[in-house]
Amino acid sequence: MTLETDGTPNSVRAALDSIKNNPLCVALSGSAGDALATQVVTQARQSGLNIAHAAPWLQNSSLELDNNTFAIFAARQEQITYALKTLSVMGLNELGVIFGSARDQNLYATEVERIAASMQLKLQAFHAGVELRLLGQKMTPRTPAVLLFVGGTPELAEFTQGLDQQSRQRYIVALADVNLQTMLQMGAARHTPIIATQPVPVVSSSTPVVRSYRETLARLFDEPPTSLSLAGFIAARYTFEVLSEVAAALTRQSALAAFQKRSPMDIGGFRISFNQQRRSSTYVTQTMMTLDGRLIGQRQNHEMAA
Repeated sequence: MTLETDGTPNSVRAALDSIKNNPLCVALSGSAGDALATQVVTQARQSGLNIAHAAPWLQNSSLELDNNTFAIFAARQEQITYALKTLSVMGLNELGVIFGSARDQNLYATEVERIAASMQLKLQAFHAGVELRLLGQKMTPRTPAVLLFVGGTPELAEFTQGLDQQSRQRYIVALADVNLQTMLQMGAARHTPIIATQPVPVVSSSTPVVRSYRETLARLFDEPPTSLSLAGFIAARYTFEVLSEVAAALTRQSALAAFQKRSPMDIGGFRISFNQQRRSSTYVTQTMMTLDGRLIGQRQNHEMAA
């Protein structure tokens, strides 16, 4: 069963109410979007909806997880830390942050400030509300060379179209919500290198789960592989594997009990093992969009794959 919301609290509440009143729904799987996943965790807890919430797209590293939420992907803090470590050779001590919208700023500003402080980085924030293309044009020589972008693909494309008109070379660090393949199709960032993090293997990987994903995608859909759809594939596989271990009748209660075992699992090379904070993974890879329009993926063992 697929439920769609418009992102507002009332819409999320209506979706959860429809689940609460449907005993045939035994688990939630792969809530798509960090803002939505955060709302689902919060509202389900408040309403007493006692159901497994498996593999949500939960990037929020500040949210305390309950015993019904099973986050298998690396959160925002791990992604930012991993990306900035690769740029440390530049003597990085200051970071600029661009928010794609006022909503992104309201949701994530405090978390980004905390992460920057933990890495002893001076943070220069550029507040949302200004047209992003114009904001890109207004970057001055004093603007940090490395800019963290918090937002979606269309917003990043608009920002880089303004930034490309400047002569100073900058690097943009984007997080897992950005689709670099779409960026290329939009003709964005012709003069600005972009490094995007992913909490899944690079899509060109020979990892068994990625090979299975590519084969399934080619058989069922006419679209290129992307890290976002790979995450959805892994989320579905994880949900299936846990539910298949339920020996008793499959109910909401038996499904939740199976997830709450938090058993270590290897899904075709993607390893899941929960820590004390009820989060599983610090696994992060990254892909760089070069000035000549190529996508170069970097695996955790630093092996490069174009």
